[in-house]
Amino acid sequence: MADFKNVAPLEDFNWEAYEKGDSNTNESREAQTEAYEGSLNKVSDHDVVDGTVISMNKREVVVNIGFKSDGIIPMSEFRYNPDLKVGDTVEVYIENQEDKKGQLILSHKKARASRSWDRVNEALNNDEIIKGYVKCRTKGGMIVDVFGIEAFLPGSQIDVKPIRDYDIFVGKTMEFKVVKINQDYRNVVVSHKALIEAELEAQKKEIISKLEKGQVLEGTVKNITNYGVFIDLGGVDGLIHITDLSWGRVSDPKEVVELDQKINVVILDFDDEKKRISLGLKQLTPHPWDALDPNLKVGDHVKGKVVVMADYGAFIEIAPGVEGLIHVSEMSWSQHLRSAQDFMKVGDEVEAVILTLDREERKMSLGIKQLKEDPWENIEERYPIGSKHIAKVRNFTNFGIFVEIEEGVDGLIHISDLSWTKKIKHPNEFTQIGAEIEVCVLEIDKANRRLSLGHKQLEENPWDVFETVFTVDSIHEGTIVEMLDKGAVVQLEYGVEGFATPRHLVKEDGTQAQKGEKLQFKVIEFNKESKRIIVSHSRIFEDVQRAEAREAKKSTRKASAAKEEAPLVQNQAASTTLGDFDALAELKAKMKAGEKAAEPVAEPKAEAEPVAEPKAE
Repeated sequence: MADFKNVAPLEDFNWEAYEKGDSNTNESREAQTEAYEGSLNKVSDHDVVDGTVISMNKREVVVNIGFKSDGIIPMSEFRYNPDLKVGDTVEVYIENQEDKKGQLILSHKKARASRSWDRVNEALNNDEIIKGYVKCRTKGGMIVDVFGIEAFLPGSQIDVKPIRDYDIFVGKTMEFKVVKINQDYRNVVVSHKALIEAELEAQKKEIISKLEKGQVLEGTVKNITNYGVFIDLGGVDGLIHITDLSWGRVSDPKEVVELDQKINVVILDFDDEKKRISLGLKQLTPHPWDALDPNLKVGDHVKGKVVVMADYGAFIEIAPGVEGLIHVSEMSWSQHLRSAQDFMKVGDEVEAVILTLDREERKMSLGIKQLKEDPWENIEERYPIGSKHIAKVRNFTNFGIFVEIEEGVDGLIHISDLSWTKKIKHPNEFTQIGAEIEVCVLEIDKANRRLSLGHKQLEENPWDVFETVFTVDSIHEGTIVEMLDKGAVVQLEYGVEGFATPRHLVKEDGTQAQKGEKLQFKVIEFNKESKRIIVSHSRIFEDVQRAEAREAKKSTRKASAAKEEAPLVQNQAASTTLGDFDALAELKAKMKAGEKAAEPVAEPKAEAEPVAEPKAE
């Protein structure tokens, strides 16, 4: 049986009131309620107050604000503060003093947000170190929860070292400094890098103070760019320029080093003020020119790889760090201006001949055309004057066509040597670039490496025949093919062209002949030397008119002469008497007798009559 202690009853306890159900024996209920409420904090909805963490688990934090009930806040609102513990004071926002269940509703996140802008500005002004929770990645950096505000953490401000994986920071609570605030847009920029830069700056000064040119140090490849490699020397960075990575050509630094690789480097130069350190890697090995075969000389054949191309030539690496230049003029015997890319490309393996070699200057020039025989050495034998060949049209000028018979053998066809008959104004009327054309060698200029060529010489000169066809005053059918200021070009037979001045293009009806008309033309001039034929359409009917005019004039003269003889006969007849008639009759009889006797002698006179005709004209 349990022991019970004797407890004395309260002397002033009112048992009668208790039995009646009234426990307010000494004070009224109102007074007790007022005393109870006076012992609690007076709070209102939407207030921000301080509370004490009284318990917590993985999901919830219980906070006492001195109210009649405690509030429960999700643990997620404290993720920026992983060190939260029981007894810590936190600020809370009162959303509701009592919900339907009688529970006090608090929010730590809203409390932070309500005061966050002032806190952020204070942190910036006081250069204060604050904590923030990295929420997620974004373009160019991270989003950080600072006092309930989403601040931006640029990728360059995460660490002094380049960050390769941003995701490792998501979900972490880190220390930051507020570095920039845009009051208008309420944007906040924070930095973690700023916290450690001051310490690193002091460390850099100490390291740089101990550096010496030519000193060899071990470093770690920190970052690789297209222009060089950054090396971490233990708190200070140095740069190996791409040209100092290897004695040979390097197109991509990743061909030589890789990230996080430990390598030895030599200090080439450094700047105390700018904290810049220039490093070299190739300087740790001897220069390859010093190890070049001493027996190598001009005229030797070498093999190498094309490492760099330019319009003027190609650089050939015959050994790592030893390069020679093949100028474009040494790639072909051809004199045409061409680009080196027409002959080779980067990566090609080529054989070349050493043209010059300067070991002191470390320069070498090479050639590949020397691997072939110079086509001009025996040009007279291969392309004698009068020989015929097929050439390729390379270029046009106003005065002719440049052609290539073979690589390195060029020639010029003058415009006057293209055709015997056609008058060509520009070579593009006759052929086109890239086309083949048959040529005949006219002259050889070995000194200037140029042939004089002709095309029309492949055929006999047709003007020897034209001289007998297009004689002066001969008439031919022609077509006007071109109208010029000074006249017209007339296409005649056999592909020959003639020329007619405007006055010789007037037709019989007085109109001017036009392009495309087919008419009869008379040759009025033929010049074999200048290959010129002058024709006229007008001269045809003009000559006919002149002939008719001459005939008419001749007829007029005869008629006039007949008129002059008639009056004389009449006058004589009028003065003749009867006796005269008898004398005439007698004379007539004698004449008849005389004609009979003189007939054999008079015959030559009858033949001579036609000879006198021109005189009458």
